[in-house]
Amino acid sequence: MWLIFALLSSVFAALTSILAKVGLDGVNSNLATAIRTVVVVFMSWGMVFLTNAQGGLADISRKSWIFLILSGLATGASWLFYYRALQMGDASRVVPIDKLSVVITLIMAFVFLHEKFTVKSAVGSVLIAAGTLVMVLP
Repeated sequence: MWLIFALLSSVFAALTSILAKVGLDGVNSNLATAIRTVVVVFMSWGMVFLTNAQGGLADISRKSWIFLILSGLATGASWLFYYRALQMGDASRVVPIDKLSVVITLIMAFVFLHEKFTVKSAVGSVLIAAGTLVMVLP
């Protein structure tokens, strides 16, 4: 089931980029990010209440709160930089660079989470990085 959700995430991420590029026309990128964020907040809390998950708030540990807040700050920074890059550059060049996050995540997961970094992971990372270069170089 995780694969289906991951594929859907990929499709919606692609759609997000295209819709954002069109929506950014004549709009400050920070303002556009704020509008997007408000929509995400309402959508997320809607899902919390729709699935009756709001009762879990009291069970969240201090450590989880800290890391979820830090993750939110990282997401906000990512979105602000992404929208600014998307406003200034072509989506076909910005998005591949943004997806280098896959390679960076694999490296960080190895260093900080002690996840395995296999030969397959290394080869995949090199191919992603090489593919990104091919797509973004003039």
